[in-house]
Amino acid sequence: MLWGTIDFCRCISAGLPKTEANWQYVINDLKTIEHLIQSIHMDATLYTESDAHPNCKVTAMQCFLLELRVILHESKNATIYEIIENLTMLANSNLSSIENKTELGCKECEELEEKSIKEFLKSFVHIVQMFINTS
Repeated sequence: MLWGTIDFCRCISAGLPKTEANWQYVINDLKTIEHLIQSIHMDATLYTESDAHPNCKVTAMQCFLLELRVILHESKNATIYEIIENLTMLANSNLSSIENKTELGCKECEELEEKSIKEFLKSFVHIVQMFINTS
């Protein structure tokens, strides 16, 4: 049932421009991860950028992608593993289309506040929406 939902969401996103559709897939995957984490009652804290400046969105995204590895390691769940691998591939594909520019004055991952997984995923969606709104 879960995979059918993911496929349905991807069909809806098919009409969007390619980069925007890929970011929408990332959001869908994040929502699926949130649901799965609730079902396995995983509790961890992750470095979370909750107030990124638009000029730091790539740096923030890279931190979120690194922190996903913590979820992957902590959950030991095959479905979460597959979704995170897919999400990471999509996000990195989208990031590769952005010019490699240095973002100055941005916080490093370890400088960010540690927050719950729920807050982490909510902030992650917000960062993805920043990419959608500027594509």
